[in-house]
Formats: sequence, structure tokens, C-alpha cells
Amino acid sequence: MHHYFKGVARQYRIHFSRYSFWSSVLASFVTFCAGVTVNSYAIIYATEKASNPVTDVVLSNIPVFNVDGLFVWGIVLLIIFITAVLLLNPKCIPFSLYSLGLFFAIRAMFISLTHVGPFPTQTAVDFTSNVGLLLSKIFLTGDDLFFSAHTGAPFLMALLFWQSKLLRYIFLASSVFFGAIALLGHIHYSIDVVSAFFITFSIYNIALWLFPKEHMLFLSKE
Repeated sequence: MHHYFKGVARQYRIHFSRYSFWSSVLASFVTFCAGVTVNSYAIIYATEKASNPVTDVVLSNIPVFNVDGLFVWGIVLLIIFITAVLLLNPKCIPFSLYSLGLFFAIRAMFISLTHVGPFPTQTAVDFTSNVGLLLSKIFLTGDDLFFSAHTGAPFLMALLFWQSKLLRYIFLASSVFFGAIALLGHIHYSIDVVSAFFITFSIYNIALWLFPKEHMLFLSKE
């Protein structure tokens, strides 16, 4: 364990001694914040413009389950885990933040184009009372439907860390878990969950094209 943390400290010394790395981290962080901000405004817009609900081949045939706690606290734990993974692998920070920023920006576009109302038997998800954060109602409102960020974000992380078998399986399992939870709670339509895998895969490949230097750094042995 001591040897592992010495290796992490060495990564920090190597990478953060370079101006190019600092600027890349800053630019990727700004991109990530911009993506999250645009996504939050898209959620507000879609909520105001929401129309009637539609039938769903899955939701119409399964009862609704109370998954409030799992849906909220599960994603909070995932965010903490992702943060820890990136802090322990600083060379992965720029490409990961760029990819996540792109993910939320593209998701904002889809949210703005799709204004279907939530399924009528949707479980009550109270993010504000559970998380206790002032901005939770903006960033984790649950009023955004297409496509599911709970499913897509961990799948994106699985694609990013595909070479690590442990992280790959953890993130893949998280993606399937949140997709199932979203359906059991009738929080997302089935198309929101299923499409998340295909759209996220496309977003990952766009990130590879847009940020090749950051991806090379991500895969480096340093």
C-alpha cells in the first residue's frame, strides 16, 4: 500500500510540474463545468415544456418500486468513487473531464429536443431532502428523461477505464444497476435507459477524436 501511494505521489510530481498539464486540467475542468451548467438549464427548460406521458412496453407491465434512496445515494457514492479514482490517477483527469463535459453538453441537446412528461406512476425522488444540497434540485432534479445520465455516465467511465478489468466491471455493473433502478422506479422510460449505452459509446468516440493528446496521456505508463 505504501508503495502504491509513493507511485501516486510520483505521478503528481511528474505531471503537475508541467505547465501543459496544468493548463489541460484547467481547460478540461472548465469544459466539465460548462457541460454540467448547460445540462442543468436544459433540464429546467424541458421541465417547463413537458407534455403528456406515453406508454412504455416495460413500465406499463411492471409495478413501481420505491427506489428513492438507491437512486439518490447510489449516484452520490458513484460520484465520490469517480473522484477518488481520478485523484489517484492524475494523468487521467484531463481526458476524463473533457469526456464528461462533452457527455453532459450532448445530453443537454437531447433533453432540449425531448419534452415527454414523466411516467404517471413514477416513484417520488426527493433529491433536496436526501442530499441536502442547495443546488441538488438543479443538477440532480430527476425531471430530465432522454437519455439517462445515471446509466450513461458510469458506462462512459467503463469505456474510459476499459484497460483496468476491476474498474471496467465496477462501472459496467453500476451502469446496469442504475438502469435497472431507473426502470423499477419508473423514473426513466425504457428508451432513455437503452439508448444511453449507444449514445454514450458515440460520445466516447467523439472524445477520442477531439482530445487525442489527452487520451494518449490517459494511456501513458507514467
